[in-house]
Amino acid sequence: MPAEAGRQYSLRSSAPEYRRDDRKAKSFIGLEVRMMRVLGIDYGTRRIGVALSDEMGLMARGLTVITRRNRRRDIEAIAALARDCQAEMVVIGYPLRLDGSEGIQCEKVNRFASLLENALQMPVIRWDETLSTKEAEQILVETGIKKEKRKAIVDRIAASIILQNYLDSVRPRTHQDSPSSGDSF
Repeated sequence: MPAEAGRQYSLRSSAPEYRRDDRKAKSFIGLEVRMMRVLGIDYGTRRIGVALSDEMGLMARGLTVITRRNRRRDIEAIAALARDCQAEMVVIGYPLRLDGSEGIQCEKVNRFASLLENALQMPVIRWDETLSTKEAEQILVETGIKKEKRKAIVDRIAASIILQNYLDSVRPRTHQDSPSSGDSF
């Protein structure tokens, strides 16, 4: 499991319990899970979509859209959200080309992510965002959202898709999640 995932697991023999004050939950199988919120970012030229995970790191939801002004104000806005939401880590969409190579947009995201990491003093993980905005647009079309409203929320939805993809990749797989080996019981 990647270290940046921020989850800690240890076997426990005590009865299951939940204590919100120490931000740890113990599951029914005896694993101790450190809970944290993760902020997801879809960094664009005009807008920044922001999403937030639940404390268990299972679900992402769109939070807001920040209209870009300048880097300093953009970072201040994200820092305020991170502080208000008690986020401990940021996942930022990394715009790889369809062939997997890095383009000029990756350079822009790298610069912004470095500034963000220094300002927030927390990890900023770059995560492949390939086609996340297209997927968000398709979801909004399928749900019948009018074109003029889609523009205002597509970046927020894209941020939640990026964050959910990250959360799904770092979540420990349970027996139900694991691929079938072909054996029938």
